[in-house]
Amino acid sequence: MRTELRVLDPSIWDDWYGKLLLAFGGVPEAPEESALWRELTECERSIGAWDGADIVGTAGLFSFRLSVPGGGIVPAAGVTMVSVQATHRRRGVLRAMMRRQLDDIRAAGDEPLAVLTASEPDIYGRFGYGTATQNAYAEIDTTQVRLTVPEGTDDVRLRAVPPESAVEACEAVYARRVRTRPGMLERTPGWERVPLLDPPGDREGASPLRCVLAESGGEVSGYVRFAVKPDWDLAGPKGTVVLRDLEALDPASYAALWRFLFDLDLTSVIRTGPRPVDDPWQLLVSDIRRCAVRLRDSLFVRLVDVGAALEARTYTTPVETVLEVTDPFCPWNEGRWKLSGDAKGASCRRTDDAPDLRLGVRDLGAAYLGGVSLTALAGAGRVQEVRQGALTEAATAFASPAAPWLPHGF
Repeated sequence: MRTELRVLDPSIWDDWYGKLLLAFGGVPEAPEESALWRELTECERSIGAWDGADIVGTAGLFSFRLSVPGGGIVPAAGVTMVSVQATHRRRGVLRAMMRRQLDDIRAAGDEPLAVLTASEPDIYGRFGYGTATQNAYAEIDTTQVRLTVPEGTDDVRLRAVPPESAVEACEAVYARRVRTRPGMLERTPGWERVPLLDPPGDREGASPLRCVLAESGGEVSGYVRFAVKPDWDLAGPKGTVVLRDLEALDPASYAALWRFLFDLDLTSVIRTGPRPVDDPWQLLVSDIRRCAVRLRDSLFVRLVDVGAALEARTYTTPVETVLEVTDPFCPWNEGRWKLSGDAKGASCRRTDDAPDLRLGVRDLGAAYLGGVSLTALAGAGRVQEVRQGALTEAATAFASPAAPWLPHGF
């Protein structure tokens, strides 16, 4: 029987979401977690694939606003809750849902980008999504690693508060940080609760979530949310600090929060959640080798409207180049685009001029936030330089001073 795509009726959300959980292993979520995702689901932008009376596929979109190089905020469709039941693999269900989503985004006309995080990185490249950001994870041996902190760190006041009571203060800090780093999401109402999710079944022996505020000049200048997982052996305590998130508005507040984590009693390791690859703590530590830093792909970017997307960001150095783009899944993007831009703005229009660079839309998405170099992509054979010198010019212009980073999943 042929599957049929339908917009999600809110009355059947439980069944629809249950099929998503089944596709991801069938482990039930904590009630507070499911309740939050139900509240955040945009049913009018979510679809199910039906085989008769059965839901066999799910996919949704969130209406996001994403920071891009230059500090701009761009509307972006956040692809989420994508699943296909094991009984219906290799029948084109995923492709049909991806097709429907991108057609709908294009028809609406106000989101030049689609973004997602992937359970498996190999899935979405064929639909034009390129890996645009990475997360850094670390396990820091605080018995062997010291911090060197900047001047003013001792003047920062730290105050422990219940996480729920500090949401407004933390969100004010986060909101000021969004434009400083590409890839961050403006948190609209409801999304401030995502970092607070703390189901007891997910703690793996750690404490409930804790929060400490940094204050400078009488104002909140940073925060850290974390848990502690106690442990002992015959030699004594060896607990782990589980870092959830940390943001600060100045170097002294940032260092004070990290020093607090290093100094927690009865612990010997800090295990971080996803952090930027250029996170400054790496320059404060005495021995990066004992921090076990590792990287993992994070945000995938897809240009739905090449011209509008390239105009929505700025460029580190002046650039004028013609990009010949291939995009078999969204052929409206195919062809040559003349990009002219600098640190103040950009224009991108169709052209018949000879190309300077040739690349696929997947690789343009990977480079879009400035974290993946066009030069590296060319070295992998995925970008072709036609005009000599055009690659260096474009790669320099596309770069971002701060590495792009997605603070949390969706």
